[in-house]
Amino acid sequence: MRTAIVVALLALAACGDTAKLSVEDGTGTDPKLPEPVQTLLPTVNIADAKPWAAGETPVAAEGYSVALFAEGLAHPRWIYRLPGGDILVAESNKPPRPVKGLMGRIEAYIMGKAGAGAPSADRITLLRDADGDGVVDTRGPFLAEGLGSPFGMALVGDRFYVGNYADVRAWPYTEGATSLTGVGTRLIDLPRKGESTGHWTRNLLASADSSKLYVAVGSVSNVAEGGMAVEEGRAAIHEIDLATGASRLFATGLRNPVGMDWNPVTGQLWTAVNERDALGSDLVPDYMTSVKDGGFYGWPYSYYGGNVDTRPDPKRPDLVAKAIKPDYALGAHTASLGLAFAPDGSGAYVGQHGSWNRKPHSGYKVIFVPFAGGKPAGMPRDILTGFLVGDHAKGRPVGVAFDRTGALLVADDVGGRVWRVTGPGLGNGLKSLEPAAEPAIAPE
Repeated sequence: MRTAIVVALLALAACGDTAKLSVEDGTGTDPKLPEPVQTLLPTVNIADAKPWAAGETPVAAEGYSVALFAEGLAHPRWIYRLPGGDILVAESNKPPRPVKGLMGRIEAYIMGKAGAGAPSADRITLLRDADGDGVVDTRGPFLAEGLGSPFGMALVGDRFYVGNYADVRAWPYTEGATSLTGVGTRLIDLPRKGESTGHWTRNLLASADSSKLYVAVGSVSNVAEGGMAVEEGRAAIHEIDLATGASRLFATGLRNPVGMDWNPVTGQLWTAVNERDALGSDLVPDYMTSVKDGGFYGWPYSYYGGNVDTRPDPKRPDLVAKAIKPDYALGAHTASLGLAFAPDGSGAYVGQHGSWNRKPHSGYKVIFVPFAGGKPAGMPRDILTGFLVGDHAKGRPVGVAFDRTGALLVADDVGGRVWRVTGPGLGNGLKSLEPAAEPAIAPE
């Protein structure tokens, strides 16, 4: 079987295409969208995972500095800061499912090479930097029960919510708590029809008035190959009324929305979306966009507004006609997942997990998209690079968030670390809070 997998992978590597445009061409408010390139087999270009050496770090942009904040984590995906300044890290991976057939084995082999094949740790860890010097003083388990591929986190009043793959759960929370126990209370079940897990991350974001909770749910498939019945409730952002528990679809046609944040200037909900594959190395650009209540963003019938994707069947020209064009393209296959607005509204930080469906590679970095007047204004700037060395991935950025001093924290999924970035606009007390309250955390 291993020989068959290797032969199949060699066939995949021989197929596909090479980009004709730069990543920058597919970035900004008016990206270039060339004609689709459909090959017998999709482009496969895997960056093998290779661990960071002792003392090795990513590369910060000129004027910025990067330091190790925490290590020894099992696929740290998402970061959340509690009001007292403590940092929560969701250590997670996709849910287990049976590996079926040659293609299933190939997928598992690819995920293993990319560093994504380990079982999910299913835990949330608390990190405390009590004096704000950028060094974690104590760390310990915050939550380890009632979790199944946990991702998004949100504290609303005296309830702490977690987005699992299959549901959203809530735990009672008291100010200053350093750990929670029990399996929590299920708020809602999340869509999971069909045999395939598909996009499994479930991010959460509370409304400013604490009355609503937004849940990002990605698609099962690339372009609804298994039909739209299994995609019911997927590729969407859900809104939950916390007073009643009622939920509704807030926006649809978003293939894999992950990062969500509130634009501090306009108050609009924004999301970072991981777009479709297998239309060539130059298509389709991932994007970030404001999200309109009731808005439809094209998937699977069209991309980047009304650009028709011929693969889904049946066709839906009525939906293509209403598809909303995203606000800002983030480059083809960059796997842009993390999203955090600077508190002053000067721009947004985006964690790009990195490509597998593009030659040459794209993503594998953290960028800053400048804003003016609440809208994107100009090309992005690289803030943190060096995750990709040749064809090896030292790490893969996912979640981005600010610590209580305003420094940027970056969850490095494959690297098993959290990095802390300081520099212009970062670490200057933009989100300064009082030191976290005692009691101390019990050591692991």
